[in-house]
Amino acid sequence: MPQSTAQSAIWPDDPVRLAVDTAPVPEYGTGSLADLLPTLAAGQGVPGLAHSIPELTPADRNCVFLIDGLGWEQIKNHPDEAPYLTSLLGTSRGGTGRPITVGFPATTATSLASIGTGLPPGAHGLPGYTARNPDTGELMNQLRWKPWTQPRVWQPYPTVFQLADEAGVHTAQVSSPTFEHTPLTKIALSGGSFLGRLTGEERMDLAAEQLAMGDRSLVYTYYSEVDGKGHRFGVDSDAWRGQLMYVDRLVQRLAEQLPPRTALYVTADHGMIDIPFDEQSRIDFDEDWELRAGVALLGGEGRARHVYAVPGAESDVLAVWREVLGEQFWVASRDEAIAAGWFGAKVDERVYGRIGDVVAAAHDDVVITASVNEPHESAMVGMHGSMTPVEQLVPLLEVRS
Repeated sequence: MPQSTAQSAIWPDDPVRLAVDTAPVPEYGTGSLADLLPTLAAGQGVPGLAHSIPELTPADRNCVFLIDGLGWEQIKNHPDEAPYLTSLLGTSRGGTGRPITVGFPATTATSLASIGTGLPPGAHGLPGYTARNPDTGELMNQLRWKPWTQPRVWQPYPTVFQLADEAGVHTAQVSSPTFEHTPLTKIALSGGSFLGRLTGEERMDLAAEQLAMGDRSLVYTYYSEVDGKGHRFGVDSDAWRGQLMYVDRLVQRLAEQLPPRTALYVTADHGMIDIPFDEQSRIDFDEDWELRAGVALLGGEGRARHVYAVPGAESDVLAVWREVLGEQFWVASRDEAIAAGWFGAKVDERVYGRIGDVVAAAHDDVVITASVNEPHESAMVGMHGSMTPVEQLVPLLEVRS
């Protein structure tokens, strides 16, 4: 599918609608977040995994530091706050100076499942912030795991960490203790040891120690507050800038402690964009009778919506959403989105019904909120989820010792 962001293609019968096949599909299989851990572990001799990002060269010890919400464009736009990260931009993606893509939708639950399993969303089955469970008809929040669903039924594939651990690679995850027993950690990031530490400095120091504990090591560490401040205050606020300055120091702290024969990769799960608080930029589903007509459930998030229609109303809902939103969103039926490769090369049968009858991905600086049913999410300043460069592109910065 096309990888460019050119918008020249149009619907033959309507010159203003965004055609489904003009959406810049993530680089699944060659340069997406799902390809990172398989590439690193394959280079360490873990069987059954592919070296999918050709620009990367093997290392005996690999560390992935995932900074939640820190997209490629955010680093490029803030060199003063992130001098160390800025100095590494040329190392990204094996020294090409290019970013990788995350996957669709560009959201934490989906991306963490992609990086941990090495699979695109159509396979691992977490296709959004919220998605319908076809077995119950309920909307499931895949970040908070509510309502409860058996984790290994929802996502049955082994993680790359499990495969590496079984192959004799020293494997560890260093993160907040809060995440140790969550279902999302279990299905995406389990394998080897989970080591909880509260402060960022403690995580950096312990990650470096864990790297040195094996001749072959695979260590993952994570920091969330860049994303948190972006959602609450926006990605150009003083609070967000303060977090960027802090995480810049964390990366340098870890890089300066790497044991020999180590490659450190700094990446993210999505970027972020600030959305103005006006009626043109925030379309309230709960107040819009046209968009609500024939809709049984609204899933996903503001910039990447799964729309589940009342049985029999699927084509009508698709037509209305295209008519109302087609200039600002890529609006596709489930089968069109799958055929276009939005969720990867293929979608597992168990995942098919989790995807909306209609999928709407934002092209412009606009969101579909739900002020009644999603008051917290609707009040956020910073948003993400779609396939625009500011959301999709993330760094793959590299430091070697």
